[in-house]
Amino acid sequence: PKQRGADGCSQPAQGAGRAASTGAGQLPSLAVGTDTGYRLFSLASVEHLDQVHESHETPDVYIVERLFSSSLVVVVSQTKPQQMNVYHFKKGTEICNYSYASSILSIRLNRQRLIVCLEESIYIHNIKDMKLLKTILDTPPNATGLCALSINHSNSYLAYPGSSTTGEIVLYDGNHLKTVCTIPAHDGPLAALTFNSAGSKLASASEKGTVIRVFSVPDGQKLYEFRRGMKRYVNISSLVFSMDSQFLCASSNTETVHIFKLEHLTDSRPEEPPTWSGYMGKMFMAATNYLPSQVSGMMSQDRAFATVRLNFSGQRNICVLSTIQKLPRLLVTTSDGHLYIYNLDSQDGGECILIKKHSLLGPRKMEENKENDLRPLLPQSYAATVARQSTMPSTSSMPGESKLGVPAVG
Repeated sequence: PKQRGADGCSQPAQGAGRAASTGAGQLPSLAVGTDTGYRLFSLASVEHLDQVHESHETPDVYIVERLFSSSLVVVVSQTKPQQMNVYHFKKGTEICNYSYASSILSIRLNRQRLIVCLEESIYIHNIKDMKLLKTILDTPPNATGLCALSINHSNSYLAYPGSSTTGEIVLYDGNHLKTVCTIPAHDGPLAALTFNSAGSKLASASEKGTVIRVFSVPDGQKLYEFRRGMKRYVNISSLVFSMDSQFLCASSNTETVHIFKLEHLTDSRPEEPPTWSGYMGKMFMAATNYLPSQVSGMMSQDRAFATVRLNFSGQRNICVLSTIQKLPRLLVTTSDGHLYIYNLDSQDGGECILIKKHSLLGPRKMEENKENDLRPLLPQSYAATVARQSTMPSTSSMPGESKLGVPAVG
């Protein structure tokens, strides 16, 4: 890549890294790319979504990544899709920019590393001075820029597809710059990857979207297997752990969001059952594809601990599990520029209750509109464990549509 402004990169980036500590007292943050620029928000409480910063300098932003709650922001625009710009938004200055051989598909960052994913290559930068440390060339075609980076900078594990035809995952050590292992996760191509906050677990889903698997890191052993559904294939757009790794949330192009609970290590059995009864069990599961949906649903191996029924489907959405005002919440952000907040019953699960809707694109006054108030005002005391405040780009590119980046927790 070609770099400009690197000599001004060291000090601001180091300062930003120090500012982005996790823990109680830090607010979950949100980044949104739009046709006119980008916006940064913090969520102080269920009722209060505060706009931290708004920029109109760069139009058609389709990737915006903020380093936790620091002043460091990475922006990519459709006007220059091969260029990454790194800003100190509070000072209003550009730290540096890099240009690449093809369009940037995704960016991931923690306090140690910044990852730039192109369709057939991955670039690893040292975030303290933005120097390029490693280029992984000739990766399998990865049209969506699928990759995941552990937010735990003490390991900085990176995961990306090892094949464009099967669900093989490459696990890479971003600190020591070497491949750790490959994981044969699914039969079909991968659609979603995410680490937990410690970087000790990796969850994945294939393009079919029926099975979600969780593997141990760094040895790649299967720990859990969850069935989202067997009747229909779906496109999983968001896969995320809660900060304490107790829950795993999956959303798709359907109206249902599934939340699974990681309780006991019961699904570490081999992929191919060696016994006759195991073989028959597998055949029986395959047969459920031909049964009515109400029957096959009862035969699901692992029912979701909690669910959300969205009032829309077919729209890209990204979910986050976070703690706000001492209670677990599910945040759902949609490509039309709305944030929905649901209560999650961490003891009994069940259907999550919608308690608030915020607009991310309109004037801040819209938040006070009565039609958005879905329940009485909650107490304004705040205590939250911070989740992951990195962002994930939308693939939306239609004129007039928002380009969305939202946090992906843990």
